[in-house]
Amino acid sequence: MVPDFLLDHRCKSYPLAATPCDASAIGARGWNLLADDLPYPLAVIRRSALDHNIAWMQAYARTKGVALAPHGKTSMSPELFALQLAAGAWGLSFATVFQLAVGVEAGVRRAIIANQVVCDADFDGLAALLDRHEGLRVWFLVDSTAQLALIEDWAARRGRSRRFDTLLEVGIPGQRTGCRTLEQTMALARAMAASPAVRLGGIECYEGGVANCNSEHDAREVTALVRRMTEAVRACDAERLFAEESVLVTAGGSAVFDLVVPLLRVQGLSRPVQGVLRSGCYVTHDHGNYRRFLKLVEQREGLHDSLLPALEVWAMVQSVPEPGLALLTCGRRDISYDLEMPMPVRHAPRGERGTPRPAPGGWTIGALNDQHAYLRFDPAGPVPAVGDRVALGLSHPCTTFDKWRWLALVEDDGAVSGAISTRF
Repeated sequence: MVPDFLLDHRCKSYPLAATPCDASAIGARGWNLLADDLPYPLAVIRRSALDHNIAWMQAYARTKGVALAPHGKTSMSPELFALQLAAGAWGLSFATVFQLAVGVEAGVRRAIIANQVVCDADFDGLAALLDRHEGLRVWFLVDSTAQLALIEDWAARRGRSRRFDTLLEVGIPGQRTGCRTLEQTMALARAMAASPAVRLGGIECYEGGVANCNSEHDAREVTALVRRMTEAVRACDAERLFAEESVLVTAGGSAVFDLVVPLLRVQGLSRPVQGVLRSGCYVTHDHGNYRRFLKLVEQREGLHDSLLPALEVWAMVQSVPEPGLALLTCGRRDISYDLEMPMPVRHAPRGERGTPRPAPGGWTIGALNDQHAYLRFDPAGPVPAVGDRVALGLSHPCTTFDKWRWLALVEDDGAVSGAISTRF
């Protein structure tokens, strides 16, 4: 069970005049997003969309015959981890040992560190977690004999006999980590199988670097990765290099998860395969980058009403200094801008309660400062006024989550019904 946490004046956008409260009790305050009960900017997650997304992706993975280990680095929220696990997630994925420790606190007992572990302090930390938590299984990535030598050297110096569970990473030329050729892959797999420090549990890849939101291109490039991945899995199986009775085959898949799924179902091996999909951003989805990718997924799969944008940052119009320009109380400290500028998605004029109206189509965010967003609009069209509230959508939820220690959960009528914490 995830422990409760305290909300008080040290938490950005918690009302300074309010008494502290446990997160579990915030719904009893009767606060509403559109009553200006909390200061702006305010990051919120729409509960109905969140619940829908968690259930939808879990059902999708189940229908496709693969397990789901959502990437926890997206939110780094113990409360969201617990919801994903309760919905049936096989485990969770992380990028670092620090992130893994947060997941373990939230109840994770199967985890993939989808990254290379190379540091003594991280080997020490991982070993300590495994020692303290009976039944915990953790696999991390290995992509070179140089990294394997680091692991073996650490184990020898520490006098450790426990072998770490590992996955061999197959990479893409010109992209991120991973073995580039089958020859490299097999040489490393043989060394891992013979190592006293690791157990080769399966094969991993990350396809996100080649996807560019063009179905023809993305299908071709992911298929090429599928072939390389499948070839490596079959070759390792033929030489009996895998240490387990079943083989883990895992890939990312937040942007092109429908194209990833086939590579996770390798047939005809000497032992069963456990395919694991590591999509993470689905939990809140977004209004930009992943939304565009999702439209192509829906076209390829014949889907409708799949994932919904759940994460927004609400701001107030603080100044309209000239025709066509308004300044909002939200900036780079509060919202993602690494892929593209935020976008106005909803608008609530000052004093208006109830369901917010869609933001006018001509409103755009042209720039961000640390604490300001530049809202551009046509002076001949709908004009924002000082005191209006504007919800900003975003691309790439990861880099909005990491700007907040907590986020409010809100109902469709704006009622604040809960809260989640983050542990970046």
